[in-house]
Amino acid sequence: MTDSAPHAPREIVDAHHHLWVRAEHPQPWINATTMAAINADFTVDDLTPLAADAGVTQTVVVQSISSEAETTDLLRLAHSTDLIGGVVGWVDLTAADVADRIARMRAGDGGDRLVGFRHLIQEEADLGFLDRPDFRRGVAAVGAAGLVFDLVIRRHQLPAAARLVRDLPGVSFTLDHLGKPSPPYSRNGGWARDLRTLAQLPNTTAKLSGLVTEVDWSSWTPAQLRPAIEHALDTFGPSRLMFGSDWPVCLLASSYQRWIETLAALLDPLDETSQAMIWRGTARRVYRLRRS
Repeated sequence: MTDSAPHAPREIVDAHHHLWVRAEHPQPWINATTMAAINADFTVDDLTPLAADAGVTQTVVVQSISSEAETTDLLRLAHSTDLIGGVVGWVDLTAADVADRIARMRAGDGGDRLVGFRHLIQEEADLGFLDRPDFRRGVAAVGAAGLVFDLVIRRHQLPAAARLVRDLPGVSFTLDHLGKPSPPYSRNGGWARDLRTLAQLPNTTAKLSGLVTEVDWSSWTPAQLRPAIEHALDTFGPSRLMFGSDWPVCLLASSYQRWIETLAALLDPLDETSQAMIWRGTARRVYRLRRS
């Protein structure tokens, strides 16, 4: 693979970004000192020109805090703009009435843009969290509603995630940020082995997103990321991979355009059909996005 490509694609679906206004939905996970670049508000008006310049025609906005109110507001926002094609929200998956909560969200403003849910599993200290019956019941309810469950985990949680995916074959799962690996991405290492195990399960896809914030923010290079991208291609294949910017979190290490150009360079050897799947086709199929 080369480190430069002539052009980024002209039509992109950004399958993973965030939006927040802190006065409405505080973001306590942002460290004002170490994460100063994103210690601000980020709205759809901020994203729109960036998306237009990059050739992004449709997006999926993803929850950033454990709040059903945030999800409701994201659905209302999606209802008011053509750019946002889908919302991956948050719901209390352990609630006895989780199915009813999901139904209420779908019945509200923008409910037709609800495409999935996720839980911030990466923050759970309990190594058995993914095996909890109440949590699994909630994930099964997501699948029963025809929605996707996003796995936001750290690399050590990949084996537990594989158990969850294997035991719930009726649920469609997508792995955010490839499980947050950091270099070196040894083909014989734990992350590579565990990613391959997960990818062998047919009800999984993965996002090429979030990699730049798992390396040195100020000195990373495309060459550092190449082994991770290649391993994702080897294990999932283009038809089960999708692009995500992770904006504005990516701003800790990269501009919106730089990440797109970097990924375009790393994917340049692929044929046009394979690239089209990663840049837009997989996201449209998995999240059942309407054409913008």
